Amino acid sequence: MTWKGLYPILSLSKTVYQKGISLTKKAMKLVESRLHQNPLLPKWDILIQPL
Repeated sequence: MTWKGLYPILSLSKTVYQKGISLTKKAMKLVESRLHQNPLLPKWDILIQPL
């Protein structure tokens, strides 16, 4: 898979997470502040800004 000649960077996470665990509202706001709708594909794509 490529997009504009670039290959995605992937890594496999073998961490097993517990079910039913959720973020606090404060923690979720920090995550959501990094998510932005892609202006080219606003319905289907988001941009995630790195930390």
